Amino acid sequence: MLLTIDCGNTNTVFAVFSEKGEILGQWRASTRNGRTTDELGIWLKHIMLQDKIEPIIKFAIIASVVPDNISTLVNLCSDYFGVKAMVVGDASVPSGISTLIDNPSEVGADRICNAVAGHNKYGGPLLVVDFGTATTFDVIDSKGNYCGGTIFPGINLSLDALHKGAAQLPRVGIKKTETIIGKNTVSAMASGIFWGHVSMIEGMIERIQEEFGEEMEVIATGGIGKLFYETCKNIDGYDENLTIFGLYLIFSNINSDR
Repeated sequence: MLLTIDCGNTNTVFAVFSEKGEILGQWRASTRNGRTTDELGIWLKHIMLQDKIEPIIKFAIIASVVPDNISTLVNLCSDYFGVKAMVVGDASVPSGISTLIDNPSEVGADRICNAVAGHNKYGGPLLVVDFGTATTFDVIDSKGNYCGGTIFPGINLSLDALHKGAAQLPRVGIKKTETIIGKNTVSAMASGIFWGHVSMIEGMIERIQEEFGEEMEVIATGGIGKLFYETCKNIDGYDENLTIFGLYLIFSNINSDR
């Protein structure tokens, strides 16, 4: 079995794949610095057994946008599962795609995984919109090359900034409001955050397609991506497991060459 680990700024997703590429189990933990190998190892083994998955891991691969957490995750794989983890971004772990930007090392490992999985599943040209701590837009051409993208503060980040930066504004949840014009502070904030983000997404998709010069399929992923897929008029689909499937593909492609 293959253990894939997608470490984002907010959450870390662990998934176990069978040899046939089926997801046997998937679990999410909050990402925070200072967590020890033992904390994660004991928790992960326990939850795997709870879900009736024998923790017999033969391989592991990691994508992390939090550099300080990589060593902990690598140690987790070696200490608790007895495997040496591959890390996306290392020279010894080729992604299998070309990165056509000024400094390829700047591209987050999660965005590389999304590009690999997106091209494999949907072809190209393709635009992947990932709703995480940041909302990212990534362009993949018809050959599977990563062509660049944009980064925008995520909706939760925007909510936190609004709450912390304005003394009289409360913290509100993310929801699709029935009306855009709010009749009180909370409804005005909820509407502004949600529909403002929708307008940004739809506008950015239009501008990116215009600049790229070709129509492209648009796929959403990330924790709250489904909500915006159901609302935005120019998002074609939602793929919850795009990043971890990209990890699976990168691992599979490397091993098929050996």
